[in-house]
Amino acid sequence: MLETIDKRPTTSAPHAPPLFVHGACSSARIWDDHFLDFFAAKGYRAIALSLRGHGASSSSKPLKDCSLADYVEDVRAVAAELPSPPVMIGHSMGCWVVLNYLAKHGASAGILMAPGTPKGLRRWALHALRRHPWLVLRCNTFGNPVDLFDTPASAREFLFSANTPESTVTSCASRLEPESARAARETVNQLPDARDISAPLLVLGAGSDGSRVDGDAAAVAEMYQADMEIFPDMGHVMMLEPGWSDVAERIRTWLDGEQQQ
Repeated sequence: MLETIDKRPTTSAPHAPPLFVHGACSSARIWDDHFLDFFAAKGYRAIALSLRGHGASSSSKPLKDCSLADYVEDVRAVAAELPSPPVMIGHSMGCWVVLNYLAKHGASAGILMAPGTPKGLRRWALHALRRHPWLVLRCNTFGNPVDLFDTPASAREFLFSANTPESTVTSCASRLEPESARAARETVNQLPDARDISAPLLVLGAGSDGSRVDGDAAAVAEMYQADMEIFPDMGHVMMLEPGWSDVAERIRTWLDGEQQQ
């Protein structure tokens, strides 16, 4: 059983429903602080799911063995229940899930928030290893990816900007949960071939993203010939940062433009 949070607009509107896919160590709840109500208020039916083994979603196998392909199947199962093809919105690891979903199933549009590079997360992994060799070694040997964020200091470094209120950092860190080591390893793989994706794409990057390397978002946008915008002074968890409403509004205006074409 997959957990979903479904916010419906008060008035019906001919919008494709956005389906929000969370990143590693997270769940559908990360979208519920701001984004789901924002889009419902704008006339969209907004749905977020918790991938298997996350939030209240069950899994038929141990979390550590779950793959990105399993997560894509979770998204397919939720999308199949919707009355029309959704707009796929992924964050971080969720971008891999969304892109693989689009390559296999298609959708009306796709939005990638804080994606990795076309060649995976190798550059950032090496960067993190140089800065925190023991922490990264522990996570990759006998720990879990969530251990990267096990202190307020590391959560801020990797996930938030310096200007994010401490209460936001603490609240997010307290909700982080274990991630599949297999799925995390698969994020070093190359992104899907651009020729396999026909849906229009919007790429959104964060200028102060401690979980990415400068140029990551631009490289993804170039690969897929996507529209792009970088939000300066914003950290990785763009949907919780103080400027979250600017990100949500950019998504809304882009979707409105796509629907008018």
